[in-house]
Order: sequence, then C-alpha cells, then structure tokens
Amino acid sequence: MAAPNLSHDPLEPLPLIEGTHTDQTINDSLLSHVLRGAGKGWWMLFGCALSMLGLLVIAISWTLYKGIGAWGNNIPVGWAFGIINFVWWIGIGHAGTLISAILLLFQQKWRTSINRFAEAMTLFAVICALLFPLLHTGRPWFAAYWLMPYPSVQRIWPQFKSPLTWDVFAVSTYFTISLLFWFLGLVPDLAALRESTKSKTKRFIYGLFAMGWRGSGRHWAEYKWAYLLLAGLSTPLVLSVHTIVSFDFATSVIPGWHTTIFPPYFVAGAVFSGFAMVMTWMIPARHFLGLKHVVTMKHLENMNKIMLVTGMLVGYGYLMEHFIAWYSGNPYEMGQFFLTRWHGPMRWIFRTMMFCNVVVPQMFWSKRLRTSIPVMWVAAILINIGMWCERFNIVVTSLHRDFLPSSWKDYSPTWVDLSLFIGTIGLFSTLFLLFLKFVPAVAVTEVKELRHELAEHDAVAGETHA
Repeated sequence: MAAPNLSHDPLEPLPLIEGTHTDQTINDSLLSHVLRGAGKGWWMLFGCALSMLGLLVIAISWTLYKGIGAWGNNIPVGWAFGIINFVWWIGIGHAGTLISAILLLFQQKWRTSINRFAEAMTLFAVICALLFPLLHTGRPWFAAYWLMPYPSVQRIWPQFKSPLTWDVFAVSTYFTISLLFWFLGLVPDLAALRESTKSKTKRFIYGLFAMGWRGSGRHWAEYKWAYLLLAGLSTPLVLSVHTIVSFDFATSVIPGWHTTIFPPYFVAGAVFSGFAMVMTWMIPARHFLGLKHVVTMKHLENMNKIMLVTGMLVGYGYLMEHFIAWYSGNPYEMGQFFLTRWHGPMRWIFRTMMFCNVVVPQMFWSKRLRTSIPVMWVAAILINIGMWCERFNIVVTSLHRDFLPSSWKDYSPTWVDLSLFIGTIGLFSTLFLLFLKFVPAVAVTEVKELRHELAEHDAVAGETHA
C-alpha cells in the first residue's frame, strides 16, 4: 500500500484522499480490517459492549416481569426515560440519511468516505430507539399489534389521530428505506470481499449477499439508478421523521410543549446530535483501522462546520422558545421557561444543555480548533450529552411542574431506567463493532471512483496550466 502523504500546504485546500494510490492499494487498505483476524483491542471493546448488552437483557426482563412500575415514572411525569431515550436515539439516526442521501443528490464528494459509517449508525440507532416505545406500552405482546396498520376484518383500526401512531409509520418507513439504501451501497464491496477472501465459508457468505454482482455495465447502470432513487426517497424522511416525533409534544397543551417551532427545531437538533455521534465513533475508527488516508481532515472539518451551523439553529430555537413564552403573556409558559428551567430542581440539566449545545459548538469558528482531533472528539461527546439533556429537559422538566402546584412532583430514575439506557448504548456498540469487523467501513468502490475523478481533474488542470 502506498504511504499517505500527510504533509500539506496550509494555503491549499485539504485533500479528500491523501497520498498516491492505485485501485489495488485502495482495495487492500480498505478491506484489510475485514480480512484479517480481530485484534485484542477489538475483543476488549466487544467484551465491554456485550457486558452492557447483558445489562439491557436484565433490564428488559425485569421490566416485562414487573411492568412499567419498575421505572421511575410517576404522576405527573408519565413520560420519562423511555421517551427521552427514544427521541435521542431517533435523532442520532438522522446523520446517516443526511450524509448519504442529501449530500449525494447535491454531488458533494466529501461524503464518499464517511457515508457508510453514518448509514450503519442510522440503522443501529433506530433499532435502539424502537425498543423504548415497545416497552413503554407495558405489555408489548398485546399492545404493539394495535399500532400497526393491519387489515382488520373487525374494522378496529389504530387511532390515527394519535402522534404515537404516526411515529410507527414514520420510523418503520425510515428504517426500511435506510436499510435498503445501506445494503444496496454494500453490494459492490461484498463482491470485492468475495473475490479477496481465501476462506471458502466467507466467500460463500459474501457471494450470497452480493447477489451475483459481476460489475458489468448493466449491473452498474441498474445500481446507479436504484441508488439515486433510494436517495430521493430518503431525503424527505430527514424532515418528516423527526417532525412527526416532535408532534408527540407539540400537539399537546403542556407548558413548554405546545409550540409551532418544534418541527424545525427537532430536525436541526437531530442532525446536530447525529453528526456528533458519527464523529464520536469515526475518529477512533479512522485511527485504529488505518483509514486516515481516505477519512481526511477535510471530512472532519466539514462535519465540524455542519455541527456549528446546526448548533446555532438549535441555539436559535432555545431563544425563540423563551421569546414566544414572553410574547404570549401566558403565565404557565413564562413560569416554565423563566423559572422552572433556569431555577427549578432540574436546573442543572438545563444549564448543562445550554453549555454543551450552545457554547461548545462556537469553538468551531476557529480553524485551529475545528482541525484538532482531541478538541473535536471531546466536543462531539459533550454535544451528545447536551442533546440527551435537551430531551430530558423537554420531557421531564416540562411535566414535573405543570399547571397546579398541588400536582407537582420530582422525578428520579430507577436502576432499571439507567440500565435500559446504558444497555442500549451496549447494543449500539455491539452492532457497530460487528459492522466494523465484517463489512468495509468505507465504500471502496466510491473511493475508487473519487480517485479517478480527482486524477482526471488534476490532469486537466495540469494541461490548462501548461
């Protein structure tokens, strides 16, 4: 493999591929972590993830045995960790669709090396999110069936006026399209793995999922058409899914919830948290998997710029919430935003949210900071924390102080709540580590296409300059 050229003139634009490569060196470098055996570091991380996953199994089993009473929910905080974590995980899943579909339609070349990371994380985050509404029904083996749009001979249908039913439609559609989009992009690389592996078992498995791909002109033509079609279908889902999730709150009359700003505010926050989670995982992965030559500083800096923009949109949403509460003159709204959130029992959650989501992204105005690996990694983790605090603030803080002081009650999670949350992080980590081990983390064929395009561009530029 050709060694990447890491030296770079600061006056020139950052490259999308570092070093001099051929198709063979790209193929070898991007498939090596799949073809070689798992190292000790991977097994250690996988063991930790499995431990947290075991905690999830225990928490789910206890919940099904004892019921929702095992959680910290009370009256008036009927929604708590379950809905907080549902909205948080759904938001994380938005970065994959944005990076893969929208940037593809806008012909942004810098998406090439990071789209598969984001697509995989979308699927795993949605899987984690779906656990919470199912468990929140109390007895999912009875209740979950009624949420689906099934053909009923008894003419008993789901309650289509409920935003929770809309969630089922939106999230299931989002997951299905994202899964198809992710798998379709994998097909050429699975065929490359089929040809590269020496194991007969792996060759059979990769060949089975490659579905007879041979790289013919007809195959590529159908592939490109289907890929663009799925990208077009996925693009509206970025706006629709979290908009519908926001209706869970915005269609109510609870102080702090009934506001028309929630749909765009939720979408911006979802992209914000999704990009932060991609950065949290991609920075260590590019280091330990040897992907620095294709996941370059150009990719990381562009992602930091998007986090800066979406962070400012989220901050604007916070400001507008306070302005609308003041402008409306509604005493319950004003009490929620100016008293309860800033000075109430949950004020540390609100202040953590403001610091992580408003203050931290401002460091990305500095090119030196947004191109510093340690800074951007710590910032991404803080943003993840801040966005979880935002969901806690929306759900619990709004509910625990409602209209009547006689019904006010504080909230604290139980060990089951905490175990479910930590366990879903374990589930996400387990799935992501398996993805890194058995599937190319970077789209090999797309990187090869990008290399040829860059080479042709450099050749034309050289002729023009001569």
